[in-house]
Amino acid sequence: MGMTMTQKILAAAAGLDEVRAGQLIECKLDLVLGNDITAPVAIGEFEKAGFEKVFDRDRIAIVLDHYTPCKDIKSAELCKTARNFAMAQQITNFFDTGTVGIEHALIPEKGLAAPGECIIGADSHTCTYGALGAFSTGVGSTDMAAGMATGSLWFKVPSAVKFILKGHKRPYVSGKDVILHIIGRIGVDGALYRSMEFVGEGVAELSMDDRFTIANMAIEAGAKNGIFPVDSNTLEYIKGRVNRPYKVFEADPDAVYDEEIVVDLDELQPTVSLPHLPSNTKTIDEVKGMSINQVVIGSCTNGRIQDLREAAGIMSGKKVADGIRCIVIPATQAVYLQAMEEGLLRTFIEAGAAVSTPTCGPCLGGHMGILAAGERAISTSNRNFVGRMGDPSSEIILASPAVAAASAVAGCVASPYDI
Repeated sequence: MGMTMTQKILAAAAGLDEVRAGQLIECKLDLVLGNDITAPVAIGEFEKAGFEKVFDRDRIAIVLDHYTPCKDIKSAELCKTARNFAMAQQITNFFDTGTVGIEHALIPEKGLAAPGECIIGADSHTCTYGALGAFSTGVGSTDMAAGMATGSLWFKVPSAVKFILKGHKRPYVSGKDVILHIIGRIGVDGALYRSMEFVGEGVAELSMDDRFTIANMAIEAGAKNGIFPVDSNTLEYIKGRVNRPYKVFEADPDAVYDEEIVVDLDELQPTVSLPHLPSNTKTIDEVKGMSINQVVIGSCTNGRIQDLREAAGIMSGKKVADGIRCIVIPATQAVYLQAMEEGLLRTFIEAGAAVSTPTCGPCLGGHMGILAAGERAISTSNRNFVGRMGDPSSEIILASPAVAAASAVAGCVASPYDI
């Protein structure tokens, strides 16, 4: 009986010839990741357990992205804890204010994730790196502590759902629309503890930024991970970034999947998720005209250069509507610089938007755009739970950069085709 792509990576990491869904295995880790919220908890557990040294200072990354630049005393103390630990342990991949980026954009950009690797992060959206053909998944801070100390972790091998992509995307249809459509079809627990494996001719339609977005939101369907095959786009992306050996895995022809779901890209339209679940999806034509107070373009889901180009293309020569606050957050310093060199930041500022240093900020209700009671935002982030971005009575609509930019200009939820 054949194995899926995820199962092959886990088997290799466990030193086994084969694994089966439901099997418990111990895997060697290629990268252990934490941020300014989760790393301090892991550090506390690491020290409480009596560990004195990390297993490999080159295979741990700590990214201070959620609250930085620090918004208050508590966040400053959390960052100080992580900073002191990184210095004491001589962590190679430590990213602080000035060098930091939103972790799930920064890690691939820096070449810290590669095909075939086994990666954990104390953040649920660690599944992003499946876009590169890696097994990557979110874990708790205690598991992060164990990973930092031992370089290994136990997993239950997931079964898989195969998503067969076919057809071609229309203009203004992006990876965000693809994954929102899928979550709307299968629900927030439709892939619970399963691997979402994306295959088919339609994969070639997706840029790497599209794939990062789709893999990033696999967790919003309850998945253990999301993963894409390694193709020429993948290899071009990692060229010059990954300078170590890596292995490309492919699913066996007789791999077993729980189910197969066909997604016809020809039929997709710009899609949004209404409050308060990512699965509460509607096409843009069904919700045009809904009132909004704020627009956020950024996050680990949609703060990459392609996202900013898309948004700037719509906002160029136009103004943010009166009464609307628009916040643009490049995901990394490199994205910020590229957006500056291409004139995108000028476009946003001239349109009346605020441009922030890289930060998770408003996505988790941290800073840089908190919502007051009764306010509604349209955001390119990945979660729209109650109180996620501020007051419990506020609301979040999830959307692509194109829809968000169009809405900023229109002053209400709007289609990019109408701007």
